Amino acid sequence: MNSKDVVIVGAGVIGCAIALHLCRKGYRTLNVDRNPAAGFGSTANSCAVVRFSYSTANGIKLAFEGHHYWKHWASFLGLEGAVDYAKYVQCGHLVVKTSADDRQDLLNHYRSIGVPFEEWSRQKLLDRLPIYDGDRHAPPKRVDDPAFWEDRKEPLAGAIFTPDAGYVNDPQLATQNLKRAVETGGGRFLLKRTVTGIRQSDGRVRGVILDSGEELRSGIVVNAAGPHSFVINRMAGVEDGMSIKTRALRREVHHLPSPEEFSFQDDGIVTSDSNIGIYFKPEPGNRITVGSGDPACDDNTWIENPDEFDRNVSELQWQTQVFRLSKRIPSIPITNTGTGVVDLYDVADDWTPIYDKSDLGGFYMAVGTSGHQFKNAGVVGALMAELIDACESGNDQDKNPLEFTGRYTNLTVDTAAFSRLRALNAESSFSVRG
Repeated sequence: MNSKDVVIVGAGVIGCAIALHLCRKGYRTLNVDRNPAAGFGSTANSCAVVRFSYSTANGIKLAFEGHHYWKHWASFLGLEGAVDYAKYVQCGHLVVKTSADDRQDLLNHYRSIGVPFEEWSRQKLLDRLPIYDGDRHAPPKRVDDPAFWEDRKEPLAGAIFTPDAGYVNDPQLATQNLKRAVETGGGRFLLKRTVTGIRQSDGRVRGVILDSGEELRSGIVVNAAGPHSFVINRMAGVEDGMSIKTRALRREVHHLPSPEEFSFQDDGIVTSDSNIGIYFKPEPGNRITVGSGDPACDDNTWIENPDEFDRNVSELQWQTQVFRLSKRIPSIPITNTGTGVVDLYDVADDWTPIYDKSDLGGFYMAVGTSGHQFKNAGVVGALMAELIDACESGNDQDKNPLEFTGRYTNLTVDTAAFSRLRALNAESSFSVRG
């Protein structure tokens, strides 16, 4: 066992990004994943939206720094030869406004942090996106609510547009790009193997146990297991030392074709629409993907065993989300059969991720990330590598939280905001918005 050996549980986009940054700091990494390929789990089904509309300053800073990694993806990875890179589609992002003074907290953060934005009037919104309906349609309802179609005809106030935002076209390919860069730097991967135990003694982690019975010895273990994160934390016995914990949440996103008169793939914009309780984005193949924005009327299905959940699209959720979308885009073609993706989110109690050490020496966590942290993979890898290196060099993260400075923006992020010991974040939207 070498003091620089690190076992990372998970080979999704977060686990691979952490491995790459640790390799570049001289650590010897091994990512262990139950799936047959890197990025094959919940990462593969990410909507991969890149936006900055978080509810806290530290969340916005992290996202704004993070999007630069996608804009400079090839140079960040530093790969040689012919490479099929994931592409960043900078189509922009809209936050639909209910009233003229809506989301002033967000705009104040944008101004202080330096995020470029534009405030669009209702008319500008409709001029730019003529397929949109300009009414509010609030509050959100489920399709089985008898009042679902009984909306008052009140006009929207407009929208907030951030031109630097967009989406990554292929989340699994992006993870494969990271894996190749990790391997170029000397990191290794062990796939189709499941971690069944965490070895520890004298208050420190000593490695992991695999389903084969094999033991991998390491004094540093990183939990980046996505929807299985709470399972790994329980194996390590660290949950009692956390005021914020994680759970697995079943989620659905649905796919529809673009209206015939408008190419949403070419001219669409990622849109967050709390008026009707959804978000939607352009999708390759001139389709639109729509997901829930977590309004109060939508049920949450928490999963106790992340290896067992219903992967079938539910008719109620399909109808609710696509008919909500039809309120904003009346000409959207609605197919007879529901099509979409069902997977799990890894969700922290306040929907803010945990990037931290644990009470077990050498055991670190990058958890609670699903639904809104794919965009931050590059910067989270850098933050976690610095945090791990500082702790292994003697810093007490709990007493002296790392002040992380972004390489692209020079913005400073207070990592205490992502501590396992933080109070429940009252500023959170308690939704996929983070």
